[in-house]
Amino acid sequence: MTKRGTPASPRPRRSRLAGPGAAAGALAALTFAAVHALWITDIWFSLVPMMVAGAACGATIGWSYGRLFEPSVRTWLGYNASYVIALAILGLASVAAFEPRTTMAELLALDGPPADLIGDAFPLTITFTLVTTVVLSLLFGRTRAAFGAILVTCSVLVALLGLDVSIIGMIRIPTSSLYLVVELAGLIIVLAGSFAAAVIALAWDELGARSGAPVQHPGDWSEAGHR
Repeated sequence: MTKRGTPASPRPRRSRLAGPGAAAGALAALTFAAVHALWITDIWFSLVPMMVAGAACGATIGWSYGRLFEPSVRTWLGYNASYVIALAILGLASVAAFEPRTTMAELLALDGPPADLIGDAFPLTITFTLVTTVVLSLLFGRTRAAFGAILVTCSVLVALLGLDVSIIGMIRIPTSSLYLVVELAGLIIVLAGSFAAAVIALAWDELGARSGAPVQHPGDWSEAGHR
């Protein structure tokens, strides 16, 4: 019972989506590689690290979702969409902040990642991670636990997916090659969509008939001023 004599609301059951998220992330990476090979060029040689990265991202998204929501298809799709939008904003911020200084051909000719470009974009990347964490925490939790879960998720996604996005503004893309940007955007949508759909298929019992109410934790920031 609460102090006012009303029954305390039951604690929402947390979803267990880390496992399905990891499996779906690996499958989404496989789908991405297949579509990339069909539309742009063959990248099967990097399939294993892509699937490992996909599994790590998927497990993290599934884990943090379970800490923030009582599961439902609606909130699951919305939570995934928020990270897709955030990465798109990172790309736009990169274009606004940097001047082009290399070409896609030069990047593809490198033996490894463009460490110098990633280093120059690092302040933007860190700022983006922190700002995104604060914004999503305000939207989805307003608790210290929510902030921590979203910070972990943003950090993993930026480390494994966002570093390439953060240097987009440094790449010189001729007008005649703008279709590559459109194709890349399409691939990202395919990646995110196939991941979200795969989790729904793998964890339908968790997501199929839930209300989708945000999980309430002790220490809500919005209540801090009333204590």
